[in-house]
Amino acid sequence: MLIKDAFKTATRALTHGKMRSVLTMLGIVIGIASVIILMSIGASAQALILNQVQGIGSNLVFVIPGGSTSSKFSSPAAAQGIVIKTLKQTDIDNLSREPSIDAVTAEARGQGKVVYGENDVNVTFDGVPANFFTVRNYATTDGYPFSQSDVDSFNHVAVIGSSLAKTLFNNLEPVGKMIRLNNISLRVVGVLESKGTGPGGVDQDNIVMVPNTVAQSQLLGTDYFTDIVVSANDAYTIDFVKQRITSVLRQDHTLQTTDQDDFTIETQADILSILGTITSTLTLFLAAIASISLIVGGIGIMNIMLVSVTERTKEIGLRKAVGATDRDILEQFLIESIILTLVGGLIGIAIGAFVVTALYLIIATFFSSLGWVFEFPISAVVLGLLVSAIAGVGFGVYPARQAGKKNPIDALRYE
Repeated sequence: MLIKDAFKTATRALTHGKMRSVLTMLGIVIGIASVIILMSIGASAQALILNQVQGIGSNLVFVIPGGSTSSKFSSPAAAQGIVIKTLKQTDIDNLSREPSIDAVTAEARGQGKVVYGENDVNVTFDGVPANFFTVRNYATTDGYPFSQSDVDSFNHVAVIGSSLAKTLFNNLEPVGKMIRLNNISLRVVGVLESKGTGPGGVDQDNIVMVPNTVAQSQLLGTDYFTDIVVSANDAYTIDFVKQRITSVLRQDHTLQTTDQDDFTIETQADILSILGTITSTLTLFLAAIASISLIVGGIGIMNIMLVSVTERTKEIGLRKAVGATDRDILEQFLIESIILTLVGGLIGIAIGAFVVTALYLIIATFFSSLGWVFEFPISAVVLGLLVSAIAGVGFGVYPARQAGKKNPIDALRYE
């Protein structure tokens, strides 16, 4: 039998039982749509996270107190909640004199409750020098960042995140208002533009920034910094700047040749590499979970095809009696299985694309502040079609072989 004739016969058999065909395809449709949706969500989340990290600045180098192991996924002790007091003002002063470094700033971070009127919010607060806003590319949408004069004079001023401004003040003008942070009165002088989540998982839109002199002496009672941020000179490579930072800090901390670093240096490339690996793994994990439904759908197709073979035993016997070979029967049932899975795969891709687009439009309309990125990976479509074809062949071979092996005389006598 020619392939086109087998295709016509298979198509006629499938259209004869439309409801059964639709129900048989349902598992594949749901499975493929699930893979498309979850892979798209994973890719969108990955793009969103990486875009936020890239927004930090490619010439920035972060110094975190505490050493780390050589493992790619290891984290310094400070990132694990262990308090380390090794980064001091002397480190900033000495790094500032390094020719390969344009600017040095730092953060003294803490947690507290900020109050305005009857509104109160638990926030992260950052004690920073005046140059922090320039180095980290923080701009204000209202008011202005505090100055070095404010830092030197221990002025009680604050710059707050955009989300915090809405929470505390609703529709009121924040600039000029007095707030209380851990019972310290501060005058709001500026509101930051929306920045999203920053390094260390800090919500930069729900933050209070104050002069580091005020934070260290009156809010925290410390003389050390949570981290140091270095802006590299464009005339030097990032690797060279990292080497110079290491040399300066080891000398400042009087570390011997055999001593391990008591600090960790990270660049944007380091952060992107780790996040890229993690998000890619999570995307594959989500796709693997969704693929379980494909296996269930494939098994459903195999079961229905086996039932179909049993119900059509007399038809098989009649076709064999008039000259159809085992191969002809096998081809017919295998093509039926492949058609079911491929059509189901195409419908699943269409539904997946529709859902992904609808989700993006909803998020972009009602949750625009998230900055959600639309991603529809072609790999998900290719995977969907490939899995559909494999499922059609893989789960259709056994029923097709069972049909092809039937004895024509026994098949004609079957009741």
